[in-house]
Amino acid sequence: MPVNKTTRKNKEETVNEERFLISDLCDLISQYMDQEQVKEVYRAYLFGAQAHEGQLRISGEPYIYHPIAVARILAQMHMDVKSIIASILHDVLEDTPATRKLIEAEFGKDVAHLVDGVSKLTHIKFKNKIEQQAENIQKVLLAMAKDIRVIMIKLADRLHNMRTLGALRPDKRRRIAQETLEIYIPIANRLGIYTIRHELEDLVLRAKYPMRYRVLQQAVEKSGGHRKELIDKINQALSSRLVEMSIDSQITSRKKHLFSVYNKMKDKNLPFSKVLDVYALRVLVDSVDDCYRVLGIVHNLFKPIPGRFKDYIAIPKSNGYQSLHTALYGPHGIPMEVQVRTVEMDKFAESGIAAHWLYKSPDEKGEITAHARARDWLTGILEMQQSAGDSLEFLENVKVDLFHDEVYVYTPEGDIMKLPRNATPVDFAYAVHTDIGNHCVAAKLDHSFAPLNTPLYSGQTVEIVTSPSSRPNAAWLNYVVTAKARSNIRNYLKNMQSDEAMSQGRRLLERCLKPLGMRLDDVKKKHLNKVLKDYGFSELGELLEDVGLGNRPPSLVAKHLVPERISDGESEETREMKSQSALAISGTEGMVVSYGRCCYPIPDDQIVAKLSKGRGIVVHRDNCKNLEAASKRKRSDKYIDVQWAHDASGDFTCEIKLEIENKSGLLARTATVISDCKADIENVYMEDRDGFSLNLFYLLKVSDRKHLATIMRRLRRIPSVMRIMRL
Repeated sequence: MPVNKTTRKNKEETVNEERFLISDLCDLISQYMDQEQVKEVYRAYLFGAQAHEGQLRISGEPYIYHPIAVARILAQMHMDVKSIIASILHDVLEDTPATRKLIEAEFGKDVAHLVDGVSKLTHIKFKNKIEQQAENIQKVLLAMAKDIRVIMIKLADRLHNMRTLGALRPDKRRRIAQETLEIYIPIANRLGIYTIRHELEDLVLRAKYPMRYRVLQQAVEKSGGHRKELIDKINQALSSRLVEMSIDSQITSRKKHLFSVYNKMKDKNLPFSKVLDVYALRVLVDSVDDCYRVLGIVHNLFKPIPGRFKDYIAIPKSNGYQSLHTALYGPHGIPMEVQVRTVEMDKFAESGIAAHWLYKSPDEKGEITAHARARDWLTGILEMQQSAGDSLEFLENVKVDLFHDEVYVYTPEGDIMKLPRNATPVDFAYAVHTDIGNHCVAAKLDHSFAPLNTPLYSGQTVEIVTSPSSRPNAAWLNYVVTAKARSNIRNYLKNMQSDEAMSQGRRLLERCLKPLGMRLDDVKKKHLNKVLKDYGFSELGELLEDVGLGNRPPSLVAKHLVPERISDGESEETREMKSQSALAISGTEGMVVSYGRCCYPIPDDQIVAKLSKGRGIVVHRDNCKNLEAASKRKRSDKYIDVQWAHDASGDFTCEIKLEIENKSGLLARTATVISDCKADIENVYMEDRDGFSLNLFYLLKVSDRKHLATIMRRLRRIPSVMRIMRL
């Protein structure tokens, strides 16, 4: 094979790399494709070479070498002809004048879709690089959800770019390596493509920490001889016993890749000499039964290390990976790792989702486990995109879903559910079905009720109690960990806030129009259309939502809606609009009415409301220090007069302070009194005054001033309470 050497700019990372030519690619794919398909690939090469003519990579070599190298990576996985063609053309849309229509006319719709899915969004202006990265990754992931070959091409593209990072500036190398670590390596892991994942991880280590990489590489090479001797002894003993038991097997040694060694040293604070599983044995057999028989033989020959056995055959990883892992005390008491799996499991472990093309056509029925699991995950990605607010939120959800360890819990019917570590019953509810999550009210763990924020552990049976009237709670966002739960809760709350804001906006506008003898329905259509156009809205609902969220004062909107009744100056009608009857607050308005945590208003307090951007109406006590003076409020459009409705109900937060003697048992006694008054305690804390007395602060949930007065009166009866006040 012709070999040319390229010299990278960074002398510290000089690497000689083979240029893989089109003739070599054709030889490789001809091993599993017919001649007509090989000709199509060569035609795609001619098209790509012509399109990229005159373009050079930063290393100085012709650009076409990069697409050919990407195609080679996919060919080694035996990917189909359309994937190979698309990989050769994957930069054509982005870097040349060629259009999607032209590619579609030359190579068909499927190839055009694959090329477009991999191409970056280069013709759109973004606010910053973070937003651009998020949009590009979102585009790739959504294209991948429709055709998984998109991500295979993207992973191969990223792998070759990482192999040739040495030509870039150090800062750019580190930035690309970090992006690879955060996005592409987790995706390769999720799809079970361990060959690509492991090489990417080592290349990331080399790009981010070149000195550590070289030192670690030298240490592994030096330790190879001694460790291999131990492995050879175990290999001989195990091979002899397997022959005696008439079990056909292949035994190979596995070397732990550098990134994994580095992480183990860093996470467990170990020197290299203490990392004992750098080399391990892998035993391949023909059937699952043989796997467990070999495991028994291994444990008979060598003493197993307690707690180090993992059965990924009975419970596969989320990416479909299956194997038995065990750790043993080998010769001289040195720990060794042994993996046992079938030949088929080993092929899927190396290629993951790509193995689907190795053994089946994409349309063939009876999809393999890894492929089915990947499809389930991709379906979840589409659901996330539909409920995400923007590309940054979408990318955050995907990252949450990619980085996790797993727990295995049971449904009441005995089915196994996989969830990330620290998942809660709410995550479980949404994993079963979105409707169950939305209507979740309680959970039973092993048949006993437990709080919804309880972390789940493997082996638990989880039962969800639902109610048709229940709705998602914003507090759930503080403890859910799965992307599906988080995106569905956010989406529901967003829609609920939108509906409430429109209702509140209509109410505020009607209140401002009432003194003028008008209702919103009476506003002339031409005036309404002009106001919508001036404010940049397409329909009335958007304007009402904007008013309800406090982004636009309702009195100003009302003036624009009925200009014929209000002059530009401060007319009598304008003053009347500001001094009209107060808006009634019932306590159950929902998300667009909130209560200031600076003064904690409760029913029967004198109150005033301030319009706050994005939050709607924020209710304060009239004497709150965070409000402007009363004279200024009257002249401001930010404030509206409010009063408590006669039927105001709900639980309202307030804070009280007790000055008490420093005696044991007083905290329990005061808490008991509060509980007897049917009030909930949100928070409690103490501060020392002079050693003989304490300040005790309670954050309570009460229904109104009368309820609070009852609590304070009961607390005053405790002899050791010297003083009590509301804060």
